[in-house]
Amino acid sequence: MLNLKQLVSLICLLAFAQTSFSQLGFSHEIGVIAGPVQFRSDFGQRLNENTNLKNSGYGIGIVHYLNFAYSSDCNCYTTYTYFNDHFKLRNEISYNKTQLEHYGEWVAPYRTTIEANQLRAHKGVAENFDIGTQIEFFPRSIRDFQGFAYRFAPFISLGVHYTYSTPEVSTTYGDGNINDPNNFYSFWQPGSVSDEAKSGWSLVTSVGTRYKIGVLSDVMIDLRWQYYGHDWVDGLNHQLTSNKYNDWLLWLNVGYIYYLD
Repeated sequence: MLNLKQLVSLICLLAFAQTSFSQLGFSHEIGVIAGPVQFRSDFGQRLNENTNLKNSGYGIGIVHYLNFAYSSDCNCYTTYTYFNDHFKLRNEISYNKTQLEHYGEWVAPYRTTIEANQLRAHKGVAENFDIGTQIEFFPRSIRDFQGFAYRFAPFISLGVHYTYSTPEVSTTYGDGNINDPNNFYSFWQPGSVSDEAKSGWSLVTSVGTRYKIGVLSDVMIDLRWQYYGHDWVDGLNHQLTSNKYNDWLLWLNVGYIYYLD
């Protein structure tokens, strides 16, 4: 099974091969994206509605596409291949931020234990800067879409991002010292909380569609799933058996794409 480094190498190799050997080149598109983020982390109770809905934030980004179906050198369509007519390469710089708290059964109002108070007092922030690449596959013809044969162009994508995370950690329990494990949930091992910056790879996949609003412009909506390669994105990595996965998020974003002539 490919690991993340092997996957990014494969995607880059494919992209370079297509751009290097394409007979007539390609064109460029730029755009902006923004939308709400649901951050799934070690905060809160798994599968709890409040945990999933209230641990939400926002994301924004700038995207750049390589369009292999059209060449800016000659203002014409490139030589037809299946790849040229159904794939685009998406490069992205993005940022997301989410305020995090503990929700669910273990902080219910009727719970008055020390552990419940420790969880209620503990808060965090997941803040991430991303740069990466995705391959987008369009089942319908990109050339026909650009020619207004239809307005909608659905797609799916797969790629990798390099993520730089700067989590924030705070507690109002005890003296508020985040380096004192006695101020956090008693059953966590020492060292489970950290506000140190981390970096690493993340796997990104999404499904969405474009809608053509003009000769040189589209609007886009897509739903992204992003899985991080480590569990410190939220500043919490406890070792209980309930900690089964690394941090991940869902991002529903809307974007505007402009074709550079």
